[in-house]
This record gives sequence, structure tokens and C-alpha cells, in this order.
Amino acid sequence: MDLQRKMKKELKDKDVFKKAIQFSFEYIDGIEVMDVYPNDYNLRQLDNFDEALQNETLTAESVLSMLHKFGSKATVAQTGGRYFGFVNGAALPVSLGVKWLSDVWDQNGGLYLTSPINAKLESVCQNWLVDIFNLPLNTVAGFVSGTSMANLCGLAAARFRAFKNLGWDIIKDGYIGAPKLNVVVHDQVHASIKKTLTLLGFGLESLTWVPSDEQGRIVVDKIPLLDHSSILILQAGNANTGSFDDFSNVFSRIEGSDAWVHIDGAFGLWAGAVDELSYLTKGLEKANSWSVDGHKTLNTPYDSGIILCKDEEALLNALQASGEYIIYGGSREPLLYSPEMSRRSRAIELWACMKYLGKQGIQEMILGFHKRAKQLESGLLNLGLEVLNEVVFNQVLVKGRTEVETKRIVDFIQQSGKAWLGGTTWNKEAAIRVSVCSWVTTKNDIEELIILFDSAMK
Repeated sequence: MDLQRKMKKELKDKDVFKKAIQFSFEYIDGIEVMDVYPNDYNLRQLDNFDEALQNETLTAESVLSMLHKFGSKATVAQTGGRYFGFVNGAALPVSLGVKWLSDVWDQNGGLYLTSPINAKLESVCQNWLVDIFNLPLNTVAGFVSGTSMANLCGLAAARFRAFKNLGWDIIKDGYIGAPKLNVVVHDQVHASIKKTLTLLGFGLESLTWVPSDEQGRIVVDKIPLLDHSSILILQAGNANTGSFDDFSNVFSRIEGSDAWVHIDGAFGLWAGAVDELSYLTKGLEKANSWSVDGHKTLNTPYDSGIILCKDEEALLNALQASGEYIIYGGSREPLLYSPEMSRRSRAIELWACMKYLGKQGIQEMILGFHKRAKQLESGLLNLGLEVLNEVVFNQVLVKGRTEVETKRIVDFIQQSGKAWLGGTTWNKEAAIRVSVCSWVTTKNDIEELIILFDSAMK
């Protein structure tokens, strides 16, 4: 049987898809009892993939079976309720179902003509996001892989506009002979911002650095005088403490400067969608651009990042795309709002999550993260541990009675298989960083985590 006939038969018989469903259900049913991080045995089983590529064609079923046998147990159980490491989020059931369907569609989300459904849902999601975040009505959205790429888009737009303010076209003329921009950041800016700035040609030592306070918020009084050549980068949700810059006071200080303000809101921007937490984002709407993830706080599957920008001209010029073969369909063209041309259709899963939850469900889920974080804070304080942050959102930063104990707690919990969290450094001291960001996490999961802390201290 030739290859084409073989693959058509597999497509018609659907055995490979039935097997995929079987393996997926096995994984879902076992997520709560599997090790949150794979044990040494299952990690060693990954060596089975170290083999020479065979000559003959295999069956699709055999490939899937091998992946499930050795791969499923070597995954991190972040879709369960006891992963508290990086702010990864989980995945809502509706989003997984929609992802399966849209994967079968296999849409190229670059153009309207390559996927009308994706282009339509990008427009819908844009309108919904502008509404729930209370952003200016002229704000546009681009759908990218994550906040790192969203930051790159927002800061590329900022770079374009700031140079234009000085009479320079960075797209046509490049950096040689260009005037200098004033890029202002504070010392608790996220690593992805530093990476993005260097990718855009801003050397780290050329930046204007502003100090942060004990919670990782920009010290407003230390922000220098800004003008139309300035780019100021703020933060909604510090990766360690969960703190938010004081946006209202910042904008009062820089009023009339015509500086571009970009807000990195990877997981924290979603606080603006929750009545009880929206005070954290007060004044945020005065910025020029915002970045946020769907796959963190909203619990869409990976990957799902969003750039929001109220200067459409700057964004489209910064991310410009041209080619004789490109055909525009007379509607929204997604590739104009992101760096990628061919790309997967991320807006489909984002739409599904927002449509399923509605405004009430979004508020309930995100507020739940905060409640579980406050529950953890209370339990850790009762154990005699020091909580280092004001738990304003979903992050809990804690340390033991000594640095040795702090590191022992991290090692104990990571090796237990019952939960996973990460170590970090805060004010040059070892600390423990706990992120609550999965819809699956329950009160009982937090109670079990507190018991693990207690056991690690004994």
C-alpha cells in the first residue's frame, strides 16, 4: 500500500483518533493522583525516545501509543489542582474540547482568507477584552504566543511612535543615525521585558532604571521627567509578590508628557475584570499598550497571548507585512496585528473560554484564585512562617525561619510528588514563591499544601 492510501485509510478508519481519545481520558482521569512532577523512573523512560530514525513507515496508532506510554507520565500535571510553580494556569474543559475541534480544522490564522472563522473571533475577542478591562474603545488586539511576544509587539509600537515623534521613521531608516529614546523601567521589571528590549535593540545599560519598593512596585517619586521621546514600562502583577504599580499616581506624575506607557499585565491584568479586585488596576486605562496572557489567569490552553494597543497606526506600522502574493479579504487581517504570518488560530480557544464563563464566571474563577491565596497565607502564618508580600492577588511569597529551612521546604515539596512550587530570591534572600492560578485548585488542595509545609519544617 502506498503512503497516501495508507494515510487516507487511517483517516477513514479513525482508529488513531479513538486511541487518542482513550489515552486523553486516561490522562484526565489520573491527573489528581499522578505525581505533580514526574519521578526519576518516569524521567528515565524518556531515554526510549533516543533512537535512530527507522527506515520504514509505522502506523499512526503505534506512534501515538509510544508517546502515551513514555510521554504522558513525564509531563508536569499543571492541569491538576496542586501545581503552584510558574503562573501557567490550567485549561478549562470547554477550551480543551474546542482545541481538539480546532486542531482538526488546522486553520492558518494569518489571513481572513486562510481562516474566516479565526478572523471573526479575533474581532469578537478584541471587543470583549476592551469591555471587561475597561480600555479605550479604539483599542485593538493582536493574538500571539504569550506575554513575551505581546510585550515585543507593544514595545515595537512604542518604539515606532516615539521615533516618529522625533521625526524619524525606524521602519525605513533603521537605527543608524537615529535620535536617542528614553526607555524607563523599574528594577522589578519582568525578565521578559528585559529580553524584549534587547531584541528591539535597546541595550540594558542604556535604559533609565527606577527603584522599586518593598513589594516590587515602582517608586513613583523617582520617575524622571518624561517627554515625547520616552517609553515608560509598568507592571500589573509582580511575578514574586503579585503587586501592581500605582497607575493612578504614575499618570498624575507624568501628565502632559506625551510619553508612551506600556503595561506588562501577563496574569495581573485580569484583576481588572473582577469587581472586588479592580482597584488594583485603577488608572491602567490611561496607558498606550497592554500585554496579557489567556493561558495564565483565564486558563486557556497554551499558547495564548494578547497585545492590546490604542494606537492602531503605530502597531500596524511596527508589525507591517507586505508581499505580492498576500491577498487581503476586505475584513480583519490577523497578520497585521502580530509578528507572525502563518500561525495557529489562538482566538478560537480564547473565545470559547470567555463565551463559556461570561463576565460572572470570569469574576468567580479569578476571585477564587485570590481566596485560595489568602487561605494559604493564613495557614502559613499559623505555622510560624513569614509571608513577605501583601497578598493582593494570587501570589504568596514566603520564607522559612532560616535560609536552610527555606531551601529544605522547597526541596521537600518538589520531591514529594504531591505538589510543586518554586524557589526564588527576594531582597537577596532565598524565598518560596506560590502561584495559585488553576481553576481545579480547591480549599482541600491548599490544606494539603499547608500540611506539606508543616511536614517539611519538622
